[in-house]
Amino acid sequence: MKDAAVFDARSAYRLDPHVALRPEPWGALAYHYETRRLTFLRSPLLVQVVRSLPAHASIGAAVDAAVPAPRRDRYLEALASLAAAGFLVGAA
Repeated sequence: MKDAAVFDARSAYRLDPHVALRPEPWGALAYHYETRRLTFLRSPLLVQVVRSLPAHASIGAAVDAAVPAPRRDRYLEALASLAAAGFLVGAA
């Protein structure tokens, strides 16, 4: 599990391979098959950012590409929480 204190928006992340996303009209359900944790991604835009992570050099670049500037900090906080909970892992 990734510690939120070590989250770095300049680093590349990806969805943990043990996580499945189930699309919903309001965003997605994320289920981690190893930890059996369930979380809600309450924004279709957040789901879009998570799915686009492999295409970007950093998590910050993914947010910059998709999220309007005034909302970027909130999205980075949400992504840091997902990383701390083990739903996102550093991309190797």
